[in-house]
Amino acid sequence: MVTASGQCSDFRTDGINPMFQTCDAMRNSICNQLLPQIAPLLWAGTLTHVFFYGAGCTPEKKVFVQKALEMVFKKAQIQVESDMVGAARGLLGHNAGVACILGTGSGSCYYNGENIEWNVPSLGYILGDEGSAAVLGKRLVGDLLKNQLGDDLKEAFFKEYETSMPDIFEKVYRQPFPNRFLAKLSKFCADHIEDKRIHDLVYDHFVSFIRRNLVQYFPMTNDQSPITNGIGFVGSIAYYYRPILEEAMKAEGLPLGTILQDPIEGLKEYHKDAIIPTTE
Repeated sequence: MVTASGQCSDFRTDGINPMFQTCDAMRNSICNQLLPQIAPLLWAGTLTHVFFYGAGCTPEKKVFVQKALEMVFKKAQIQVESDMVGAARGLLGHNAGVACILGTGSGSCYYNGENIEWNVPSLGYILGDEGSAAVLGKRLVGDLLKNQLGDDLKEAFFKEYETSMPDIFEKVYRQPFPNRFLAKLSKFCADHIEDKRIHDLVYDHFVSFIRRNLVQYFPMTNDQSPITNGIGFVGSIAYYYRPILEEAMKAEGLPLGTILQDPIEGLKEYHKDAIIPTTE
């Protein structure tokens, strides 16, 4: 939340996703979790603008988020966009370029300075999502269970996560949100990144993302790239595995731009012109 005087305050709530929540459920979440946190700041005036960027906010679904926000913030102008638009605006501001998300899921787009012009579809963790925590976890578990990474790493994994092959099967094939479960398991890579076997797995993971996604944003008929500021990344996987991402980008001959854990600071700058004083 940013006031006209420049005061910035950050708040956290459970996530909102129109793919899994009804309009009423999203409204209740906002009322019960966000409003109590921002109430002490509302003495400064009425909220004039609300900008929401989130997963699941496709053109068909974002209208439900819009409706939920309008029911709560009746006097504010509401704008709802996808998390990919948020990443692009947070990374690039009003400049054109390629923006990527490498978090639980992954995504990429060519951004024209205001909106996404086109993108390679991410396809989710079953068909795509290369570069994501979910797919990194899937690759790690698959390699461990198929004895591709050595008995020592396999034993360490089972011990650290207090799990077993039947337990993994249960959570991947029978319980909801297996992508989130696999994403959590990917932390094993960060904890053992000094092991060359894990380093190489993460490196190959990034190369797969680059070759299956990023190269498509470059002209195939000449050596002139439309990317002048480098390719930007946002998300925990890009942020915490930065050295290996830099290594993979350099090896594949692509320019690396800004890497952020979170796009929020860039989004504050992008929307600063909308922050105006009120007398209400």
